[in-house]
Amino acid sequence: MPVRPDAVIVSAARTAIGTANKGTLAATSAFDLAEHVVAAALERSGLPSEAYDDVVLGEVMQGGGNIARHTAVRLGMTSVPGLAQNRQCASGLSAVITAAADIRAGMGRAVIAGGTESLSLTPSVHQRIPGTRDFDPARWMSPSHQPTETAPAIDMSITVGWNTAQIAGVSREEMDAWAAESHRKAVAAIDGGRFEDEIVPVKVTRVDGTEVVFGVDEHPRRDTTAEKLAGLKVLHPEIEGFSITAGNSSGLNDGAAAMALLADDLARQEGVEALALVRGWASVGVDPVRTGLAPVEAIMMALARSGTALGDVDLFEINEAFASMCVATTRALDIDPATVNVNGSGCSLGHPIAASGARMITTLVHELRRRGGGTGVAALCAGGGMGSAIVLDVPAPTSRS
Repeated sequence: MPVRPDAVIVSAARTAIGTANKGTLAATSAFDLAEHVVAAALERSGLPSEAYDDVVLGEVMQGGGNIARHTAVRLGMTSVPGLAQNRQCASGLSAVITAAADIRAGMGRAVIAGGTESLSLTPSVHQRIPGTRDFDPARWMSPSHQPTETAPAIDMSITVGWNTAQIAGVSREEMDAWAAESHRKAVAAIDGGRFEDEIVPVKVTRVDGTEVVFGVDEHPRRDTTAEKLAGLKVLHPEIEGFSITAGNSSGLNDGAAAMALLADDLARQEGVEALALVRGWASVGVDPVRTGLAPVEAIMMALARSGTALGDVDLFEINEAFASMCVATTRALDIDPATVNVNGSGCSLGHPIAASGARMITTLVHELRRRGGGTGVAALCAGGGMGSAIVLDVPAPTSRS
């Protein structure tokens, strides 16, 4: 049998993350954001568009369709098909997994993968009210599972945030401390220029009609402290003991990220530097009540499949959909919190749902390169009782990318 190639990431780019509805990207569509990052990933890879076999993009809140094919056509890649994926919050990471799997199976040689989301411009739907001729407008949301009282399909503050806090015994104080630290780390990363290599500045028109070049994450708050977060009202005061607030939850955000993956032999043939080797991955399903704990299983399965020991991982990116699930995951796996989300995550940078997984991989690869290489894991929980994780090896850089 022929030797199957490994999949390597040769470029990775993202937009800065905007605050939904009132931020800089509020008038910029997910389609436009996707076009910017896919073009950047393509250009940074050094290969022509005709070398690529597919474009795979995560998309959750845009109402369906095929945003990947739409992007390919807009960029003149008419011979390249496209695939839109929806694995809820893990969609951007799942897109990268799909690209790597195609390459590892020998069914593709070069694939662009990532995710894009505009929560500012989420479409609305008009659903008929049962037994009437009337329609009820509602923000588009693809239900992840059959809702129950203990695991609503829409309100993740209960299904993920609160359930996880209860199951794992995570206190309000621990969540607020984690969220405050997330903001501190994100602000330090911005001030230290640590995102400059990964962010593609985007010229956008704001809601007020002004044109700006957007290239700095705008969601982190410099004045956030655990003490200030402790003063916020809980999201469900009618539930006794409820401890989830807007401050210890992820934000509502806009953004996109994409990367180019090649077969390792093709990268060598073309003289393209591999930024990271995709060693392995896993996606798992759990009871929706335990959604926030799904990354624990996904991380362990991905490590086992890739032959990697937990102690060999240098950095983790664990999406802060809610601070409770990050506290619970690090505690369950006995991970040093100092190795997790070293540049901030969902509570600070924000959570543009379908883009977050690809954003995390992009940040993880660039941060490990900045540190001289190492092994990294990115993981997310996802609505409906899912979790996904990916294991990457980042070699010491031979050039600036």
